[in-house]
Amino acid sequence: MTSTHPHHPSSFGEQVSEARALPVADEVHAIAPPLGPDSLIWKFYGDIRVQLFGFQRLASTENSIGQLAQAVSDHSIIFGDFLGRAKRTAVPVLRTVYAPDPHTWGRTVRDFHKTIKGTMPDGSRYHALNPELFYWAHASFIDQILYNTDTFVRRLSYTEKARIFDEGQQWYRLYGVSARNQPQTYEEFLRYWDAMLDLMAGNDIVRYGAGYLRKGIPGPRRIPRPLWNLLSAPLNAYARTMIAGTLPPQARAACGLTWNEQQERNFQRIAALIRAMNPAFNRLPIRLLYAPWAADGWKYVGRDPRGLHNQPPRNP
Repeated sequence: MTSTHPHHPSSFGEQVSEARALPVADEVHAIAPPLGPDSLIWKFYGDIRVQLFGFQRLASTENSIGQLAQAVSDHSIIFGDFLGRAKRTAVPVLRTVYAPDPHTWGRTVRDFHKTIKGTMPDGSRYHALNPELFYWAHASFIDQILYNTDTFVRRLSYTEKARIFDEGQQWYRLYGVSARNQPQTYEEFLRYWDAMLDLMAGNDIVRYGAGYLRKGIPGPRRIPRPLWNLLSAPLNAYARTMIAGTLPPQARAACGLTWNEQQERNFQRIAALIRAMNPAFNRLPIRLLYAPWAADGWKYVGRDPRGLHNQPPRNP
């Protein structure tokens, strides 16, 4: 497969506007090798720090692309059930990595998107199984692992980042969707990611999803508003620094968030502290260190991930 991946933003728009689903044959999908417990994605993807500290980066970058945001708006009840929608999306994807039947879950994720199609405000069409659009959603998960691991778990070497990208290509094949025009190397992925950041724009989905960062975390109805304003002040300060801090500048702009140098310094100091606590995190029980579906996977294979991949490999 040649590397014809569009690094220029206009190419992405042209290819996505084809609005054509391109699943691969089930026979090809069925022989795609699954990831395993020795992979870096198994080690890091289900880690609670990767899942929780950077969830806003995943949601905001993914939905800042117009076609994906339109698909969410047309086919999800995100405005009334934001957390429910996030869980319905994340759990099948996690199980594609950690479940004992990853091909079944990969097909489930793919087939869920078969009917997700529609029309953009400019009259162009979209389809969730268009390879370029489907890959963008997958790429945002790869970025989630790369960025959140490097920021909140431990620094990754270049070789490890390239390995996670390669494992991500293997993971993508489990979905059974055409891999046309994908970046073929980690260097190409970095260029692709930068080009996609230039496409990010504000829309109702990303502004709604980041509303608590602008307006404050909403409180329980039984707590009087003045009391909640007092109680929530530390939470809001944390969210506006540590959650907003994970976003690329383009995504922050799409979400309508402000950012300054002091917030950046605070973010980097706290992130460094969290990384320094990695040995303590690795002493937690697996059920506390990993999301439930990842912990189930480690139990199924009979492995303890806490001693794996805690240092970059030494150069030969």
